[in-house]
Amino acid sequence: MNINRLKMLQEMLELSPNDSFLLYALAKEFEYGNDDDQALVVYLRLKESDPHYIGLYYHLGKLYEKKNDVTKALETYTEGIEISKKIKDFHALSELNTAKLNLEIE
Repeated sequence: MNINRLKMLQEMLELSPNDSFLLYALAKEFEYGNDDDQALVVYLRLKESDPHYIGLYYHLGKLYEKKNDVTKALETYTEGIEISKKIKDFHALSELNTAKLNLEIE
């Protein structure tokens, strides 16, 4: 985790607390630093403030997998699949379907 980048993201979020990209970047920064609990908190905050931020679902699902919470991972992928269909994001749909299928066959 890059402390300077983390601090910069947090400062920017003070000015724009519901900026989806900043929340996503902050969650990823926590992941890079192996602070999965903080990453989860930020991903869930992003999901609450912008449920159509489709990139969130793949990464949140993978985080749940890392935490050995298969049920939550599958729920997250399924939710993301439904949203990606609604917004017609076929790239995200493909990634989420693949992630879900891979988890189901493990």
